[in-house]
Amino acid sequence: MYFLITIPVLALLAWAIFRKCGSSAAIPGLKVDKASQNLLDKHIDFYHKLGRRQRKRFESMVADFLQYVRIEGVGFEITEADKIMVASSAIIPIFGLGNWRYNNLTNVILYPDTFDKDYQFEGKNDRNIMGMVGSGYMNGQMLLSRAALVKGFSAGAGKENAAIHEFVHLLDKSDGAVDGIPELLLTHEYAAPWLSLMHREMHRIKEGKSDINPYALTNEAEFFAVAAEYFFEKPEQLQNKHPELYQQLSRIFKQN
Repeated sequence: MYFLITIPVLALLAWAIFRKCGSSAAIPGLKVDKASQNLLDKHIDFYHKLGRRQRKRFESMVADFLQYVRIEGVGFEITEADKIMVASSAIIPIFGLGNWRYNNLTNVILYPDTFDKDYQFEGKNDRNIMGMVGSGYMNGQMLLSRAALVKGFSAGAGKENAAIHEFVHLLDKSDGAVDGIPELLLTHEYAAPWLSLMHREMHRIKEGKSDINPYALTNEAEFFAVAAEYFFEKPEQLQNKHPELYQQLSRIFKQN
C-alpha cells in the first residue's frame, strides 16, 4: 500500500515536515541595538562582508534567534559578545534558507572551556569536547565551549569554527537523523550524488590527499559538519581545492 503514494503527495508531505521542523516565520522588522551592530562588525567576518540590505536581514535574524533561544553560562557570566557569536553561528548556516528557525533548540549552554562526556570542564582527563547537540533528556539543548566559540571567530581560526559545526549538526538533525544527509535541504535527486561525493572525499582524506580536517572521517555526519565549517570559513579556498564539494554545499545552504 505504501507504493500507492504519488510523487505530488510525497512532495506535499516533505513540505509539511520542512515547515514543522525548521521554517516557522521569523518576526519581521526585529532590530539589534548599536552596540550589537558594533559587536557584529568587530567579531563576525561573514556579517562584515555583507551589503547594507543583507546586514539588516542578518541583524533581524540574530535578534529573532536571541528571542527564542536562551543562552546561559556554566561557572561564568556570559557577555553580549558571547551572545552575538552564538547567534551568528546559528544564523550563518541558515542565512540562505529564508525564514528557517531552529525549532529543535531551546537552550545553548556555554562552558568556559572544553569538557568531557560527563560535562565536566575542570581537570585534565578527556576534556576534549568543544561542542555537542543534546539528545535524549538533553534534547533541545546545545553545549558549547566558550573558548572554542571565541577561537572560531578569531583571525587564526583557519578552516574551523566549532559553533558553526554544531549548528550544522542541528540542521542535519531537523529531518530526524544526524546522518550527514540533510533531507529537508536536499531534493531527492541530489541525495545520492551527495552521499557518493562524501565517500569519495573521505577516501581522499584517508589517503592523505586532502586538506580537509581528518575528523571528517568519523562518519558522514561529521564529514558534513567539518566540510560546512570549511565552506563558511574559507569559501574561496574550498572552491579552488574542492570545486565539486563547494558546489554541493552551495546547493545545500543556498549560499554562494
